[in-house]
Formats: sequence, structure tokens, C-alpha cells
Amino acid sequence: MSKHSHLGKNVKLSQERMYELIRSPIITEKTTIISEHNQVSFKVPLDATKPEIRAAVEGLFEVKVTAVNTIVQKGKVKRFRGHLGKRSDFKKAIVTLVDGDSIDITTGV
Repeated sequence: MSKHSHLGKNVKLSQERMYELIRSPIITEKTTIISEHNQVSFKVPLDATKPEIRAAVEGLFEVKVTAVNTIVQKGKVKRFRGHLGKRSDFKKAIVTLVDGDSIDITTGV
């Protein structure tokens, strides 16, 4: 299987699944900097695939996606009332948009 075998695949998603995939935008200093390069960052489920994320962003925001990069962020170990606990792991998706397209993440979907 080639490295870019997913590029030609059209993934059909229900409206409900699209809203499940895009949980929330990630707004940090770093995401503000990458937004200047037509990139937007979202929190997505751990089982989400790159083609699904691409289809969800294109369907919900009516933009064209050129690339999707994903990162699994491991949860930190935290202390709470003397006991050790662990925050949940989550997946981040950094979506690169076509020049000219943009997503205003400060407004709701």
C-alpha cells in the first residue's frame, strides 16, 4: 500500500458523526501562530482517522483541506487530595486549509 493511499478515498459521514469528530478547537499561543499558515487545530476522538477528520472539516465548515496531521497527547499525572490521578489521553488534529480558505473558530458551528 502506498504512503498516500488515503488521498483518493471519499469518506461518507453522517451529520451526527461529523459533530462527534470535531469536539472543540484548541486555542493556545502555538495554534494562534500556526493559524497564520492556514492551519487550524481541533480536539478529536482517539479513534478518529485522518480521512474522517478531513471529511468532517470539509463538511461542517465548507472549506477545502490539503493536509491533516494528528498527535496523540498523553494525559498528565496529577495529584488530587493526596491521591495520584491521570488525565485522559486525547488526540489533536492540525488541519491545513487551501490558500484563501479560513475557519473562524471563535464562532460556534
